[in-house]
Amino acid sequence: MPIYEYKCLKCKARLEVMQKVSDPPKEKCPQCGGHLKKIISSPALQFRGDGFYITDYVKKEKKEKGKEEKSKEKQEKLVAEKLPPKEEPSSSSG
Repeated sequence: MPIYEYKCLKCKARLEVMQKVSDPPKEKCPQCGGHLKKIISSPALQFRGDGFYITDYVKKEKKEKGKEEKSKEKQEKLVAEKLPPKEEPSSSSG
């Protein structure tokens, strides 16, 4: 849920309000009852969850490379199973 910042035009108080995007903007100052104006400010971020580490996200390159290697190994195994066994050359002299 976004946090919006308002400024009272009467008492110059600033307040932050957490509200849904679909909620109507606040109009009255809770301190003096004056008119509020929504002001643009830097976004506030709230991180929730167990943690945010670089190890939480697998890079796409590594993931795709691993898939390619597994696929290649699987294809080689299938080809080896379909081929008849190799015959050793006979060493008969004579």
